[in-house]
Amino acid sequence: MKRLIGVVLLALAAGNALAQKTVLRFSTAAPPPDFLSRSLAQFKSELEAGAPELDVQVYPGSQLFRQGTEVPAMQRGNLEMSTMTTFEVAQQVPEFGFFNRAYLFRDYEHAYKTFTGPIGKRYAETVAQKMGIVIVAPTYLGTRQVNLRTAREVKGPADLAGVKMRMPAGPDWLLLGQSLGVTPTPLGMPEVYLALQTGAIDGQENPPTIFNAAKFYEVTKQMVITSHLVQPVFYAIAKPYWDKLTGEQRSKLQQAAVKAARWNDEQRLNDEKTVIDGLAAKGLTVTRPDLSAFRMNADRVYASAEATKAWDRKMMDEVMALK
Repeated sequence: MKRLIGVVLLALAAGNALAQKTVLRFSTAAPPPDFLSRSLAQFKSELEAGAPELDVQVYPGSQLFRQGTEVPAMQRGNLEMSTMTTFEVAQQVPEFGFFNRAYLFRDYEHAYKTFTGPIGKRYAETVAQKMGIVIVAPTYLGTRQVNLRTAREVKGPADLAGVKMRMPAGPDWLLLGQSLGVTPTPLGMPEVYLALQTGAIDGQENPPTIFNAAKFYEVTKQMVITSHLVQPVFYAIAKPYWDKLTGEQRSKLQQAAVKAARWNDEQRLNDEKTVIDGLAAKGLTVTRPDLSAFRMNADRVYASAEATKAWDRKMMDEVMALK
């Protein structure tokens, strides 16, 4: 009888320990094989090792929330963390819309210095104040390139006129598409492969590493190296959840996020060097047009757009001058 009581008490203790775990759900639209999704798995492992009272649940490929709905979900208290983009921030903080401008960042190092330096600190403080979301760590989604279902000669934006290009929904994505000369077509990431396969869209634009992870090479014939957006993304957490954590838990969470983010950056940068070179072996044509026509068209589109009037021009000049 004593042995039975002991077993029951141990079971109850184990059950209580599990019940006391604090759930942290992390949602991303990135495909499961992509480096960003894989970095979240590393974040989970690292954080749970340091803070076993946290139960980190990772949901890649929009399994939990549809792409574009994660930020409102965090603000409603229905989600703890997501990989938030500058586009989602600009929808609620219009002065930061310039971060979505084509050809703002020169390269990865430029973007990294921006978001890990004083400018990034001001950006994060404003986001926390106005959106109730804490940016824990910036990371690199890649440099976006145009990918077409049918190969064509592309020397500038005029050659992409009428091309139905899948892009995420939102006004800044619309402007980005216009700067490329395409017809932007909003579509969730999980739907893109089939839409390319059936011809519902003529192309998509994404970093080559995501292109590779999503196997878009199976349903497309050409990549055009436009390098139109060096894209950061953020490990972001709902501020009410963040505020409830202890100081030690916050420190461990941030350390785990920074470590995972750096791993993503390193892997993606190395992969970007080889993915494009390997496309010919997959049967794709790689086109490298002179980008001056794309840059000029971007300048024209943004100069006449109503949305750009809200931009923080002084901050944008600071970003562009950063060396």
